[in-house]
Amino acid sequence: METQTVAQKLEALLHLQSIDSKLDQLKKLKGDLPDEVQDLEDEIEGYKTRLQRHQAELKEIDDSIKKSKESIKEAEKLIKKYTEQQKNVRNNREYDAITKEIELQELEIQVCEKKIKEGKELIAAKKEEIEKTEQLIKERSEHLENKKKELDGILQESQEEEQKLLAEREKAVKRIEDKALLKYYERLRSSLSNGLAVVRVVRGAAEGCNIVIPPQKIAEIREKKKIVIDEHSGRILADVDMESLDDGDRPKRERSTATPVRRRKAVG
Repeated sequence: METQTVAQKLEALLHLQSIDSKLDQLKKLKGDLPDEVQDLEDEIEGYKTRLQRHQAELKEIDDSIKKSKESIKEAEKLIKKYTEQQKNVRNNREYDAITKEIELQELEIQVCEKKIKEGKELIAAKKEEIEKTEQLIKERSEHLENKKKELDGILQESQEEEQKLLAEREKAVKRIEDKALLKYYERLRSSLSNGLAVVRVVRGAAEGCNIVIPPQKIAEIREKKKIVIDEHSGRILADVDMESLDDGDRPKRERSTATPVRRRKAVG
């Protein structure tokens, strides 16, 4: 059962917001470096995959050239064999049949030689692609190393403070008994670009969105008898900085009243 007053709930929320804002600042200090590091790692993995594909294709082309060379050797053996057979033919029919076989093997040699020539051209192109990809991997890896060093330097400086703040945050969360209110705070924080879900009224406007708050609502916020939500942004309005308010923004009972002028009695 909840025992916290509204004022205590607002105080606990403001404390949690203060811790979260400090954590946001540490995150901002890292900037886009974590994303840049991740993007570079993904990019390098992509280049490595491309390199592996080029190397596999290069091997296939090389194997194809070897097969073509073997086919040429086999065709040359057959031509030699058929040429010897031509010397012992008994009629023109046998001679023509062997001649046709020789021509087929010569054609096979031409086809294989063409394949070898095309394969060598492909190999040259693939080697050029491999060289470019390897260069890209080298350049991006060097860039990644620099980014990692930069990020590690920032992390080392902020890690101790971040751990301390996270421990404080854990305690601050436990202090909030109204879990529905805490859930609303967490959901609101994630939807706001600046993460300010619980704010004060400063100079007559809500922090984080600078929306002017009417004097009547300012009085309600100061009383802390209920949770006041800014109708425009959904932010929880937890406190009012009275010193920053102009006289026109102060609740009526807070405005200074003129000192009445006393009249002297006439001397008789």
